[in-house]
Amino acid sequence: MSAPSPALLLEAVLAAGADAAEVRPGGTVHCRLPRWEIPACAERLARLGLHLELLAGTDTRPESGDFTLTYVFAPAAPRALVVALVAVPADAPRFPSLATRSYPASRFEREIHDLLGVVPSGHPELRRLTLHQFWPEGYHPLRRDVAARRDFADAGQPFPFRRVDGAGIFEITVGPVHAGIIEPGHFRFSVEGEEIVNLETRLGFTHKGTEKLFEQLPFARTPELAERVSGDESVAHGLAYAQALEHLAGCDVPPRAAWLRVALLELERLYNHVGDVGMIVNDTGFSWGHAHCFRLREELLRLNERLTGHRLLRGAVMPGGIAGPLAEATLGEAAATVERVTEDFLEVARLSLRNTLVLERLQGTGRLSNEIAREMGVVGLVARASGIDTDLRRDAPFAAYRELAVTPAVHTQGDVLARTLVRLDEAREAARLFGVVAGRLPTGPARAALPPLPAGGDAVSCVEAWRGPVWYWVWAAGPQALRRVKIVDPSFRNWPALELAVLDNIVPDFPLCNKSFNLSYSGHDL
Repeated sequence: MSAPSPALLLEAVLAAGADAAEVRPGGTVHCRLPRWEIPACAERLARLGLHLELLAGTDTRPESGDFTLTYVFAPAAPRALVVALVAVPADAPRFPSLATRSYPASRFEREIHDLLGVVPSGHPELRRLTLHQFWPEGYHPLRRDVAARRDFADAGQPFPFRRVDGAGIFEITVGPVHAGIIEPGHFRFSVEGEEIVNLETRLGFTHKGTEKLFEQLPFARTPELAERVSGDESVAHGLAYAQALEHLAGCDVPPRAAWLRVALLELERLYNHVGDVGMIVNDTGFSWGHAHCFRLREELLRLNERLTGHRLLRGAVMPGGIAGPLAEATLGEAAATVERVTEDFLEVARLSLRNTLVLERLQGTGRLSNEIAREMGVVGLVARASGIDTDLRRDAPFAAYRELAVTPAVHTQGDVLARTLVRLDEAREAARLFGVVAGRLPTGPARAALPPLPAGGDAVSCVEAWRGPVWYWVWAAGPQALRRVKIVDPSFRNWPALELAVLDNIVPDFPLCNKSFNLSYSGHDL
């Protein structure tokens, strides 16, 4: 299906009862929608190939006496979006649920119920998602009038995990505190012998009020916060946030900055894929491959520091362009390093996958079918490994990607091997793109001044991070003030799919499945 035109989308939302509808620059259809028309609008847009990518709740009672929901619908190639604002009265804080129509919508609605106390009517499962069971009842931290509380206590009531009963079934509980130096998350397995018959993940332990903090920090410090939403996606989050501000303020980024942003995003993709492949083969017991991948990852991290002053590339992407030493740098020597490291990495991967003990552990393990991946709204590299051919760098190009021919890495098996092969293909493509940028990097300024934000204005931005699409919706309160920032990390979309990918696998293969997804706790919990 070809992407629908903005005119067709405008016609669809008007037919669904929207008012104050308009087509904004860039092709985004912006409208206000009565809350009872949400399901009808979603169905009309679904017939045009648009699905819910972001849903945010905002406490606008001080301004308008109600809550505001923001729905962002997009096609697979999101060059034209629909942004619908929905008012929910404070004295009847309920709205129709889309949970039975969209699995991502069900999770967004549970998040809004936790953080804002607005109820999605008809939702089939309103168990807590973002806040764990020790948070006080009735405490909704995204409300504007909320007072900080410290009365977090264990009331002795266990979280209502799904239970699997039957002869020979027993449970294995893992976490939330782990033996490794990783963030907390709880995994509850129901197993028969060693075969996994059910897995339920419990996250939210690192919820830290990130979105709320965007409203409270001095505006000049908010780019630092975006870079720290998920540490290994510093460039992607920083870029998605910067682009949202630039769209909102009408800021044109200099060509040099657009090309340097591609270089940074591909460096971030490369060092993560190199590390992930090392961790995957290490979980088969093949420590040789792990040692060499981490040797090469270290070379890339040192290159990052030479280019930007930070091993994780922080401080380089800023609203309006690029800052720091990279702004004046040339990339010829860096491109040679990237090419050499990538060739070395691909040879290490080739030798690792030729080992039958490694290959047999990856083939057929943790398979996620194309059908299930589509039904669950899986995104990014996990989706591409299950045969879903999407990549924002090609489908909705940003920065300088519109001047580059990006070839997405797509495999169909949906297993750990496929997710590994996607990483290898993407590493190869990242090195190629970095070399193209180095050879065609424009001269001139690398940053433009960001104009004041229009009070009451809002904008959407999306970036293809190495895990998948990162979405930001920004609503301005003033020239340098934010009313609301909503973030969607690909991990929020993909964590539930891991629960299905591990079914019928044995418990010792869970680390392989988990690492092949390599999802972010921090990016999920926010």
